[in-house]
Amino acid sequence: MSFKFLDKLSQDFSELLNDKKEYNVVIEVGKEGNKKSFTGHSAVLRYRSSYFDKELENVTANKNHIKTIVRPNISAPLFEIILKYIYSGILNIEDMDTKTVYELMVNANGLELRELSGKLENYLIESKASWLRTHFSLVYRSIFDSNKFKDLTKFYNDIIAKYPNLIFDSEDFTSLQETALVSILKRDDLKVEEIKIWDYVIKWGIAQNPTLPADSKEWSKENFKALKITLGQCLPLIRYFHIPSEDIWKKMKPFKKILENQLWDDIIQHSMFPNEPVNSLVLPARIISNPELPSRTISTPELSSRVNEPFSTIINKEHVAELSSWVDRKSTIYSIPNIPYEFQLILRGSRDGFHPKTFWNMCHGHAGTIIVAKVAGTDEIVGGYNPLSWDNSKIGALMKTNDSFIFSLKNGNIKNSILSRVKDGDDVLYYFYDQNIYGPRFGNSEFFMKSAVSDFTQDKQCWCDINPLFGAKYEKPIRTTSDDFSIVDYEFFSQIFQPQQQHQQKRQQKRQQQLQQQLQAPSFFKKNSILTMK
Repeated sequence: MSFKFLDKLSQDFSELLNDKKEYNVVIEVGKEGNKKSFTGHSAVLRYRSSYFDKELENVTANKNHIKTIVRPNISAPLFEIILKYIYSGILNIEDMDTKTVYELMVNANGLELRELSGKLENYLIESKASWLRTHFSLVYRSIFDSNKFKDLTKFYNDIIAKYPNLIFDSEDFTSLQETALVSILKRDDLKVEEIKIWDYVIKWGIAQNPTLPADSKEWSKENFKALKITLGQCLPLIRYFHIPSEDIWKKMKPFKKILENQLWDDIIQHSMFPNEPVNSLVLPARIISNPELPSRTISTPELSSRVNEPFSTIINKEHVAELSSWVDRKSTIYSIPNIPYEFQLILRGSRDGFHPKTFWNMCHGHAGTIIVAKVAGTDEIVGGYNPLSWDNSKIGALMKTNDSFIFSLKNGNIKNSILSRVKDGDDVLYYFYDQNIYGPRFGNSEFFMKSAVSDFTQDKQCWCDINPLFGAKYEKPIRTTSDDFSIVDYEFFSQIFQPQQQHQQKRQQKRQQQLQQQLQAPSFFKKNSILTMK
């Protein structure tokens, strides 16, 4: 039997940290104006951190036998937290804001505190996924400064595979690290056309060579060679043999000199004779990722994977039938078997977060979409339909369409649904300038989601009301009250359009399959003995 006194040990080492009598190490952190010095003990630091072990080995002590280590890129408050962890083995993040946790993870990794950085990485993925999505640009680029955050890399690449515009269409795409771009290009499930991937890769490569002439027709052999060298890790990952012939001639031919001669010959041969073998490596076509959002599952055994989710936690199939009928301007409601659309869940607040920026990031580029929101404290479900594409780059844009509508749905004590169509097609949607506060707005606030604290569930700043100063853009109110409200949850759906002809075709195919099964069944032949087969 053994007794463990770890709490007392942790307490004693914490007191050792505050003991200024026997220290032999000084760590200077922070930049000019915010510098601070901490004292430590080489024996503790060396055995707790391989970084300090190496640094102390190489630093020369002064005449008082004190060794000094300088770390200007870490702030004093952060280092104080880390130093207390080193001595006590305890880190309390209960009241810590998420950005501080993220910064602790990055700096702990820099100090080669693997246990701490790994634990914080797992915590962020499992408990702060919404924050990670909202701060996509900040975190994604920083994790590639180190090759240690493999779970975060997978977390973000799963998102990019589903929503490639988050990275490819961002303003700072060309500043992306090569390792990050290569990591994305390796994905078999990257949901983007291959020729667009080629365009993005060329764009990134040219940006790394700012001296190249603007017109590629003026490029010299050295110019093409420079681009070829820059893209050395990226070019082998493009699926050339899945690019349409028209795009090969229009978009690839101007840059054919960055490809090996054999590869270019094989690309041309395949475009003309697709069934003939080629000498170059043929990568498989990318697989379109499934409609579910990326899983938060990570490789740590102690964290279980997320179970399959329902298509909605707010609406049901009857609601889908009603909404689909409104989209198609039908006078009667579709029966459930005849719904011509599939609702693909893009965003769910309770899963992905309630920050307005999350809406603009995850819904960017989607058209023909429906938003539904559950009003806190009531049975109300309100929402809106936008046939246009949501675009987070159109800051302050007023959008025109005659096909949008807003609505409230029957649910619980709410016995009747309300449909309110556009009555004036001008300025019926507003894409706000401050995407940290404002979410979607239909009309002059006839359906509007907002939060001054960046959380739609918190401060009752959503509303469905007609602004008397500007008038209504939609036919009628969708609530019986003009009170502001918060939401319990909200969901954003993209309609997978199944035109009626396609829908009927599927039903006909299903009937044919059923008929074939009946024909193959022995009982059928017993009942239909006069049937002859040729």
